[in-house]
Amino acid sequence: MKQKAIYPGTFDPVTNGHVDIITRAAQLFPELVVAVASNTAKRPFLPLATRIDLIQKAVGDLPGVRVMGFDNLLIHFVHEQNAGVILRGLRAVSDFEYEFQLAGMNRKLAKQVETLFLTPSENYMFISSTLVREIAALGGDVSGFVPAAVVAALNELSSPVK
Repeated sequence: MKQKAIYPGTFDPVTNGHVDIITRAAQLFPELVVAVASNTAKRPFLPLATRIDLIQKAVGDLPGVRVMGFDNLLIHFVHEQNAGVILRGLRAVSDFEYEFQLAGMNRKLAKQVETLFLTPSENYMFISSTLVREIAALGGDVSGFVPAAVVAALNELSSPVK
């Protein structure tokens, strides 16, 4: 039975790997909410509204996909959205250990909510938002790693004020 799924993350910034997972997940679920975490504990580089806007620009044309911000416990957001699935992306074995713990905790908090893992396509497995931020901060070209709107936003942030 198809259900509504939540794909949560900080998306600071959204990468081509995220877009790949969102695109494929949109084919699996009639409704997909890309849930952008406020996550002030991580001290995001980009403001929440900017992160939401950049994801919307990248995937806004996909049917059944909505982009929303949230600032509460993920499982509470899942309940608010009446969703039954949490989607998480896995790039490497190192991601699995942390994601496995999160899935176990979420199952303990809400046993009726399933966590499913998707991996990005091979050509995106090495991309992370952290690496993109570091490359951009040092003046490197990130255009192969993120959507065009993200490149423009990062360039705007790093441009000297005129």
